Amino acid sequence: MERSVLHVDINNCYASIECLLDPSLKGKCVAVSGNVEERHGIILAKNEAAKAMGVQTGEAIWQAKQKCPELVTVPPHYDTYLKFSKAAHDIYDRYTDRIEPFGIDECWLDVTCTRRDIKEVADEIRETVKKELGITVSVGASFNKVFAKLGSDMKKPDGTTVISHDDFKEKIWGLPAADLLYVGRSTQRKFASKGIKTIGQLAMTPPKTLECWLGKWGIYLYRYANGLDDSPVKYQWEKKEIKSVSNGTTAYRDLKNDSDVKILTFALAESVASRLRRYGFKGMGISIGIRDSRLKCYSRQCRLSCPTSDGVKIAQTAFRLYKESYDWSQDTAIRSITVGVHDLFSEDAAFQLDIFQQPLQLEKRERINKAVDRIRERYGYNSINRAVVAADKEFFRFDARLQNDIHPVGFNG
Repeated sequence: MERSVLHVDINNCYASIECLLDPSLKGKCVAVSGNVEERHGIILAKNEAAKAMGVQTGEAIWQAKQKCPELVTVPPHYDTYLKFSKAAHDIYDRYTDRIEPFGIDECWLDVTCTRRDIKEVADEIRETVKKELGITVSVGASFNKVFAKLGSDMKKPDGTTVISHDDFKEKIWGLPAADLLYVGRSTQRKFASKGIKTIGQLAMTPPKTLECWLGKWGIYLYRYANGLDDSPVKYQWEKKEIKSVSNGTTAYRDLKNDSDVKILTFALAESVASRLRRYGFKGMGISIGIRDSRLKCYSRQCRLSCPTSDGVKIAQTAFRLYKESYDWSQDTAIRSITVGVHDLFSEDAAFQLDIFQQPLQLEKRERINKAVDRIRERYGYNSINRAVVAADKEFFRFDARLQNDIHPVGFNG
């Protein structure tokens, strides 16, 4: 039996929920944005009215207001968005137990088990979400996940698009190659340099050629463009494998010397380490990403001889990577930093210690870290902190947990 796969996308999720809960916003151009005073002043989401005025996600608030002077900006309320996402999932659960999230506002559903017309099911879900939650969704319906996602972008807001074996070339191949899942800016530029502008041109490129250009991702993209994706929609009870834990933030002011960088690096590393311990992981790979005031990005990474979940070890390694690579002679301040740990293993996994490592010292540090975790759990994250972070009162008040990002494996595994 041919699969029936839906991709359901909540239209303008954050902005739609804000407009629903605050009647005074009705009929206005609305955007959900970060805090300008904390230098997080970018557009996170916008409603249809703001979108019609040219407001784009990711641009600065001042840029958005140049296009739309009457733009109303509101702060995000993530707990509320999660409640709506959960309520939407409860609706999807009436149709299938194969529900795979792709962010807070998107989901794949495998509704093959309903044995019903795929468009009929998609339209029914749209109407149910609108009636019960007061927000709209767009739905793509197809025989695989990649085409279902493409379909959900074709009719917005509140539309259904069906892409079948018979018409996918007609509907898909004329679209820009950048519309295909996992074709980012870098890949798009590479394709453009090779004369590939559409999904159809990508589909007709020999897979060996794509593999030569992009490695294994070239093969994946060839399969996606030709409708050969067979990745399953995961069951809702399946947990995604965590591949890395990272934390990044834009500082409340530009960082102008090593001392500034060290403070923020330790604050971020401490939160990453805390998260690793909470999930029972240690990591062997450490990375640091830096963005300067010109918005130029740098990243460096290395591999440890033994995995760790210790904040000091993570911070010291990340700071060393920064010291070895960043050149202050360019007289460019640093705007934001990201610290990450990858190559994760269970904290119970056995490893050969380095000849210079002292087992008793490592055991003592682990006991200290667990004691710190218990204090924070009981009295709050900032009830105890590293002295290096306390050197700057603004960073001491910074709750790094709220910035934490966990990056799961992609749907290909």
